[in-house]
Amino acid sequence: MKLRKAMAVAMIALTPGIALAQSATVEGARDGAATGHAIGGPVGGAVGGTVGAAVGTAIDIPAAVISSVTGLPGPSVVVKERVVVGEPLPSYVELRPVPSHVEYHYAVVNDRRVIVEPRTRRVIRVIE
Repeated sequence: MKLRKAMAVAMIALTPGIALAQSATVEGARDGAATGHAIGGPVGGAVGGTVGAAVGTAIDIPAAVISSVTGLPGPSVVVKERVVVGEPLPSYVELRPVPSHVEYHYAVVNDRRVIVEPRTRRVIRVIE
């Protein structure tokens, strides 16, 4: 039951348009927590806040980071799990720093580039 609630929170938090405000990360966390709490109580609020913050962070990434990652080299690593915003990459995936933006790292996973928060290894943007 808890897993079902967490999945519902994640789906709601990932809907477009949540975080179109001054600080997308803060807005995403706040909105995700409120929605999650309404669906799943305190546990839902915690999950929703985390997912909402991840979605907000993805929106806050500077365009220069996205465009520079697009042309960076790297062998593609096959990952069987779904690679989605908010979830960490497996430990065997090599993360590389984004030149001139070392607060971000990237990896090439399943032939797609992803931008990652290096401390947590969580995907914050999938480049299509």
